[in-house]
Amino acid sequence: MVNLTRMAAISGAFVLALAAPPIFAEPAVPPGTPHAAPPSAPAADTAAPAPDGARTLASNDEPLPTDSTATAISENDGVAAIVNDTVISLYDLRQRMALFLATTGAHPTKENMDRIRDQVLKQLETERLELLEAQKNNITVSSSEVDKAIANITSDNDMTLDQLKGMLEQTGVNMATLRGQIATQIAWSKTVQQTYGDDINVTSQDVDAELKREAATADKTHYQVAEIFQAVDNPEQDAKVQKDMQELHDQIAQGAPFQAVARQFSQNPTAAQGGDLGWMADGQLPRELNDVLRTMEPGNVSPPIRGPGGYYILFLRGKQAPEGTKVPEVAASVDPEGTLPLSRILLPLGPKPDKDLVGRAMQAADVIRQHIAGCDGLEELTKRINGSIYMDLGNMKVSELSPQIQAALAKTRPGDVAEPFQSPAGIEIIVRCDKAAPQITAFHMPSRDDIEEQLFEEQMSVLARRYLRDLRREADVETR
Repeated sequence: MVNLTRMAAISGAFVLALAAPPIFAEPAVPPGTPHAAPPSAPAADTAAPAPDGARTLASNDEPLPTDSTATAISENDGVAAIVNDTVISLYDLRQRMALFLATTGAHPTKENMDRIRDQVLKQLETERLELLEAQKNNITVSSSEVDKAIANITSDNDMTLDQLKGMLEQTGVNMATLRGQIATQIAWSKTVQQTYGDDINVTSQDVDAELKREAATADKTHYQVAEIFQAVDNPEQDAKVQKDMQELHDQIAQGAPFQAVARQFSQNPTAAQGGDLGWMADGQLPRELNDVLRTMEPGNVSPPIRGPGGYYILFLRGKQAPEGTKVPEVAASVDPEGTLPLSRILLPLGPKPDKDLVGRAMQAADVIRQHIAGCDGLEELTKRINGSIYMDLGNMKVSELSPQIQAALAKTRPGDVAEPFQSPAGIEIIVRCDKAAPQITAFHMPSRDDIEEQLFEEQMSVLARRYLRDLRREADVETR
């Protein structure tokens, strides 16, 4: 299983694997050489003209990616798929593939790229069905709703909006592609709620019963779980969906953030929250999933699991011992007279680097730090960071390290990555290679509001899967 203990949880936003283009994904340059600005790109927030027959939106509505009429295609582009007489162009497909690679930091082989293309196209076809249904129901999405989601992205990744735009432009992604995907997800969520919201009635008695059940499970282990789900609508699809999910698992194993993959490819409504399911008591999930969950530790990602309706990949974000369990806290401390197994990543800056270069390199180091999960695979990671240097320091006596390194390590626990700092050699990232003990807390009872929201989301997820299954069965989809 893949360990992702240090991946940040996400609420309605991507985790960006790239946030500082001058350090990532550029041709190699001598250390300290200033980087040229990326070529100019079209204004990121300028939406493409609506196709003929498109419904006129209010001034504060977000232009949705397509409408129920065929999308216009430039003479230099082609067709990737046709969904109910609307076109997904090759440009749409290329943009979404570039967005996936930019937001996950994946570096696939040519063979894997072909599989990613198939996965992205399948997801685009699904989103087109969702979008057409939203438009059929006169659903609109305001620009402020999309702006709020993008603000969550920049906040969760410690970026400004201009930095996000620059990162996407650097990888050839128009900002409208990201806005379009977010708008579609919001529109589909609104469609499901408008269609089924009145059918879901979480009563006070339901909440009381669930609180009683929670109290009855207080002596059980609880799991904080995230999911990626893809449906199997008929038996002939089973092998294909399993293979696709294995590919997603492999991409996560190679460093793609779970939350970003869930947002791009999961077919449950939890995709909008990076797959987050919240806290589940032992036995609450279906048996096929629960049996695997029991074998996992915080930070583990499961292989694809055949469960109700399709295949699942689970990410165990946290774990709670039964209520009342005394769980010792792990203090951040380093014995100055002891030894620690360490690795080092250096981003060399050359002599007398200018302030702007130092700032960009420090920003890149912060992003790198967030995506390091221990020392395994660290050398391979640095090979994808132009100009970086990797060193396995082995077991080092703490007292013999520089004062800067000692100060950085003083705030760490086993398996942690120290905060980056500048030294005369450049920007330093020091990684502790000792194994971190799983962080487990004791269970505490959820509030009534938490329970009511959980029950609503559970019922909504079941109805959303059924809704999408019916749309697929009735759809006319031609993949080119």
